[in-house]
Amino acid sequence: DSRYREEIIHYATDTYGPEHVAQIITFGTIKARNAVRDAARVLGHPYAMGDRLAKAMPPLVMGRDTPLKYCLELNDKYADGYRAAQELRDLYESDDEIRHVVDVAKGLEGLKRSVGIHAAAVVISKNPLTDYLPLQRRPETGKSLEAGQITTQFDMHGVEELGLLKMDFLGLRNLDVITDANSLIQIDHPDFDVDKISFDDQATFELLARGDTMGVFQLESAPMQQLLRAMAPTSFEDVSAVIALYRPGPMSVNMHNDFADRKNGRKKVVYFHPDAEEVLGDTYGLMIYQESVMRVAQRFAGYTLAEADNLRKACGKKERALMEKERSKFELGCETSGYGSELGKQLFDIIENFADYAFNKSHSFGYGHICYQTAFLKANYPMQYFAALLTSVKDNLEKAAGYLVDARNSGITLGPPNINVSEVDFTPLVTERVIYFGLSAIKGIGQAICERIVSERAMNGPFGSFHDFAMRVPADCLNKKSIESFIKAGAFDGLGHPRQGLMAIYESIISDSLARRSDADQGVMSLFDVFDSEPGAKVNLDIPIPDMEFEKSVKLKFEKEVLGLYISDHPLFGLEGMLRKHATSTTSGLEDLDSGAIVTLAGIITKVERKVTKKGSALAIIQLEDLYGSVELTVFSKTLLTHGHKIIEDGLVAVKCRYERNEDRISIQSLEFTPLTISHRQEELRLNLPAVALDPETVARLKGILSSYPGSSYVFLHIGDAKILKLGEEFLVDIDRVIPPLRVAFGASVIM
Repeated sequence: DSRYREEIIHYATDTYGPEHVAQIITFGTIKARNAVRDAARVLGHPYAMGDRLAKAMPPLVMGRDTPLKYCLELNDKYADGYRAAQELRDLYESDDEIRHVVDVAKGLEGLKRSVGIHAAAVVISKNPLTDYLPLQRRPETGKSLEAGQITTQFDMHGVEELGLLKMDFLGLRNLDVITDANSLIQIDHPDFDVDKISFDDQATFELLARGDTMGVFQLESAPMQQLLRAMAPTSFEDVSAVIALYRPGPMSVNMHNDFADRKNGRKKVVYFHPDAEEVLGDTYGLMIYQESVMRVAQRFAGYTLAEADNLRKACGKKERALMEKERSKFELGCETSGYGSELGKQLFDIIENFADYAFNKSHSFGYGHICYQTAFLKANYPMQYFAALLTSVKDNLEKAAGYLVDARNSGITLGPPNINVSEVDFTPLVTERVIYFGLSAIKGIGQAICERIVSERAMNGPFGSFHDFAMRVPADCLNKKSIESFIKAGAFDGLGHPRQGLMAIYESIISDSLARRSDADQGVMSLFDVFDSEPGAKVNLDIPIPDMEFEKSVKLKFEKEVLGLYISDHPLFGLEGMLRKHATSTTSGLEDLDSGAIVTLAGIITKVERKVTKKGSALAIIQLEDLYGSVELTVFSKTLLTHGHKIIEDGLVAVKCRYERNEDRISIQSLEFTPLTISHRQEELRLNLPAVALDPETVARLKGILSSYPGSSYVFLHIGDAKILKLGEEFLVDIDRVIPPLRVAFGASVIM
């Protein structure tokens, strides 16, 4: 549980002494793209030169650069990168200044650029750590140097080489989610224990097989979802295998797809040698774990268990020098065992790729266990799971947006904060299939204030009105910033107060309530106090709340301001089908793309900022939002010249973009804009429901909704992939009016 990681570190420090415990430093290095940009800059060349060279480099492969050296000279390991670097080589050969920049960059590449603290590693020693290595304090903003965290000055490899004990204290947000979901489930099912769930749950495997894994540990990315659909897991071992296979080593030889095809009978299980079946039968003839390598080394190269473990360590440490030493030994062992050196070479080529990042089986099973638990909770207790999941990202509302869409697609409604229902964190009402926004997730309101309000409500009952609220909660909960945030978020809607009316009068109500409380403290009682002093009684201070409400657009703007999300509605609700038709990716799906990818996003422009560069060129920075989040797009002068008139705040657009990722820096360059209008919506309404969902009750509910919104558009019902029904004229509908209730009743995915 990530919330207790600091506690565990403090425990270790208290137990073994502050001189014996430290966190471990990490070093950020200069990558190839940054190296050419930096070299161009320090040599006095324009930014455009460094940027041009960086963009001429091969695309990242699973987040990794091709080293500059191997962009310029062929190496078997980086053959694909070399082929993709032809433009860079042409520039290098034809321009002396560029050659100089690249040569300088080659010297910079790999140098240490920054320091940080390892996400998990802690070193613990018997004697004081300063007997073995240097330490330092890492200064933190707003703290004295003495309060900084103590770290080693050697990285984890240096610590290991000294023979010191390195422990990984890995704080996982997903464990927070599991813990919180377990507690929420126990409210209605006191005997539930997530650590005692069945590992053959059919609903869980069905969820995994359809790739419905947003919010599931390790399985969220689009490529991972695609692999799950191909594999269709039917056992816990399959889940563990997915974790092991979705790594650079196995993927570099297409092992992930081979495993899925062999498991499901699309490919025949073939062993590289008949004797391999006894060691690789459970993995369909493929070496997917480090332990697989060990078993093959023992069986075919005659390794002892200790020698096979050394080979495993070489894979795990990703040290190629060690791997080269093992190659000749392995090939000789295969020949000595009667299998021949050619088979040994073939096997070791496969093994060598594992040095890129193979998991050992126990690691995969450990991660697989968390994967399965989170998938089980989502499949069987979605209300509690989504509430816990949203709580875990309440400080990262861009992440929450994707989970919110997924919850809606599951038929769950997210309600705005409710002062009488919401807890400190997100609150599920299981029977109503509604999750209420947690009070502490509202921007501008501290955790302590939320806890006091919830405590008062628990002791003395629901608040009868805003006047009652103002009389009962502690005075420090009534500060202007907090109350305005509550009103903008809709927290008092459930009391029957319009937001605009309450915003206009709340200060007067609070002033009067504080005056009355002051009088009460001094023993002064009014006539009202005589009749209304019981806890929870409605207090009437004779200050009516005006019956006026903000326009819908203003309400949504305020919700976005204090919640980070549109909750009561969204400008794009009802347009899901149109967005899917025009977009090739969502904003949340960008992180799965390779650098340099060309994609089309569709959504609403929420902000436009026009600028002029130092050279006098026009530039625009826009914020584009879809149902999954928002991203910043850059529009350069060439695109502005041809598409600038299409860039309008609050305009619906499809934008063709180039996605670039360089280490932690992401940039998205807009290339083309296509305005989207209501005319882009099909004249007919197409709905998608699986055949298993069409029970009599669902059909009756569907008919009822369609009949309630008559219009002129035909309805086509897609029943899975097998059948399409055109409904009769008695079900002609008004598309704009019928979509919202359909989305609430059946989830957003019902609209095609």
